[in-house]
Amino acid sequence: SEWQWLRKDQASTPFSLTEVFTRPSMATTVGTYIIAGFEHILPDGLDHILFILGLFLFSVKLRPLLWQVTMFTVAHTITLGLTINGVIALPDNIVEPLIALSIAYVGLENIFARSLHTSRLLLVFSFGLLHGMGFASVLQDFGMPSDAFLTALISFNIGVELGQLAIISLAYLTLGLWFAKQNWYRRVVVVGSSAAIAVIGLYWTWDRVVI
Repeated sequence: SEWQWLRKDQASTPFSLTEVFTRPSMATTVGTYIIAGFEHILPDGLDHILFILGLFLFSVKLRPLLWQVTMFTVAHTITLGLTINGVIALPDNIVEPLIALSIAYVGLENIFARSLHTSRLLLVFSFGLLHGMGFASVLQDFGMPSDAFLTALISFNIGVELGQLAIISLAYLTLGLWFAKQNWYRRVVVVGSSAAIAVIGLYWTWDRVVI
């Protein structure tokens, strides 16, 4: 690929002209963009990690969690595709504070809401639209192969979903499986963790607006 993803100000590796002008295989493209999508969530996407944890904390029961994650997935898939194709565009100084605010909202609602309502699903869908624009920004910086655009886009999205599933699985195996039925679980784990998520989200909102 003529693209390289540079992390932490590292120097690029030498470009091989043979590789630049040789079309990579589909398997190489799929693997590259699945890894990129996964790494954007784990370990690099702390804001997305907190949002997904907020969805998990609302209920460890499968049905409410699936409804929320499904709405979030459908929404960010839509805006990821539309933004990367240039159909829609919002500047980062609008998208990033709103993403942070969505994290704060989910944390706060976890504290006060007791059951899943349609309004929360609609809000999760709306927040997913914002997060999709955030994914698109990263994907645009990473670079897209002109001859395998759709393959790369789908593969990146698969990587994102695998990252989200990994977060939910880790949270369940660490907390939900062992403690969800305890009387103190909501008071200590759900309310305490959600309050921390809300505070971090509000701080990020302020920080991103000020900057």
